[in-house]
Amino acid sequence: MCKDLQNHSHNHSHKQGGGHTHSHAHTKAVLNRLSRAIGHLTSVRGMVEDGRGCAEVLIQLAAVRSAINSTCEVILKDHLDHCIVEAVETGDKKTIEELNKAIELLMK
Repeated sequence: MCKDLQNHSHNHSHKQGGGHTHSHAHTKAVLNRLSRAIGHLTSVRGMVEDGRGCAEVLIQLAAVRSAINSTCEVILKDHLDHCIVEAVETGDKKTIEELNKAIELLMK
């Protein structure tokens, strides 16, 4: 399972008990996208507190959703390009099962 988003290279360090930790190639992009989502969500909270119109709040919520979706896209692509390729090469069915569960949750 991918856990570490702090470095810019892609190194694996396998742990006992399934899963692995590694750094992602796109950490800066992920952090920027998360910051954007947090900023939009903070704005939505302020808008609701100020009694702003529903349409304005919904537009801002759409921006939050877009920022989160783009973050998911970057992480998923990195996971497919590295973790899943390695899982297929090594026969790691657990990592592939975890990806299937994650995709199911993302699609809800």
